[in-house]
Amino acid sequence: MKKPLILAVDDAPDLLALIARALSDIYEVRTAASGAQALLAAAAEPQPVLILLDVEMEGITGFDACKALKTNPATASIPVIFITGKGEKQNEMLGLALGAVDYVAKPINAAVLKLRVAAHVALASRRVALESLVRERTAKLEAAHLDVIRCLGRAMESHESASAGKRYQRIALYAKLLAEAAGVKPAACEMIEKAAPMHDIGKIAVPAEILRRTGKLSAPDWERVKRHPEYGAAIIGQHDDPLLNLARVIALTHHEHWDGSGYPKGLKGEAIPWPGRLIAIVDAFEAMTTTQFYREPLSVEQAAQEILRCAGTRYDPKLTEAFKKAQPAMRKVRAAIPDELGDIINLDFSAAASTKPAAPKKPPAAAPKK
Repeated sequence: MKKPLILAVDDAPDLLALIARALSDIYEVRTAASGAQALLAAAAEPQPVLILLDVEMEGITGFDACKALKTNPATASIPVIFITGKGEKQNEMLGLALGAVDYVAKPINAAVLKLRVAAHVALASRRVALESLVRERTAKLEAAHLDVIRCLGRAMESHESASAGKRYQRIALYAKLLAEAAGVKPAACEMIEKAAPMHDIGKIAVPAEILRRTGKLSAPDWERVKRHPEYGAAIIGQHDDPLLNLARVIALTHHEHWDGSGYPKGLKGEAIPWPGRLIAIVDAFEAMTTTQFYREPLSVEQAAQEILRCAGTRYDPKLTEAFKKAQPAMRKVRAAIPDELGDIINLDFSAAASTKPAAPKKPPAAAPKK
């Protein structure tokens, strides 16, 4: 196996030679004769697993070098052991405050040096292994969260339409594209993409026969539909997890309107959380361009015109400008992810049915039924 690399830094060549002899049977030793050389050597590949750093050197002192190492993200995690001829407690306290893990006093005892180095290399190895395990488990947990979100989004879609569509996939991509067009940072765009499929999860609490009704809803039924944002927020709950918190905000506020005419709280303008304003546009675009029980879809152009027409009333004017930029990419998503075969239990494959004239299509509506 390749030997772990130790960086030894001292402006005394005889001391560097002593350190190299003491450690070379177990470690590969790289040497540097100044603080400036130490900074370069520490950042070079392969990086050392530990640095032995003399305190008193000409130019950049060991304390200065340690401070620079710990403020550089590329070298901050490398353990530093100070080598010093001074035993004053204030120097030890200063070194430890700067991030050093230990001290070795001059004159150096080779056996003691090997034991100190071995102990801290082992600690560093365990820390690296633990960090790797945490990253792996965090990735698995995030993947599990995403699987649950996708399943819930698919369940919501099936409950509402009983179709084998892919609305939740398009919603996620539309949301990311609109956020990108609005100038949001990549990490936040990815968060919005992951949370977006949960926007309508509250519809699971609304009876399917109400959601699938083709005629005008009664006042009590419409009130039940209008409560689905609150149902969604309750289903998701309140968590420390940023993704679930974002999903909750989106579920609760994506039907609020810029002019205050939306629901459930009648929030207005910037009082509506920004993610809710964004998903309001995305949800409307998806709803208008997808076949519904109560109407045929609008074309992409018709849906875009309707959204732009409602800028400043239903939708955030700045986000509608971003929507203009995102339209070409959103159009590609709509073409690349079409709906699959619809509700198969409602299809009639009998011979008699094949001879029946097709029913006339209803004219497209101007806005989605929400």
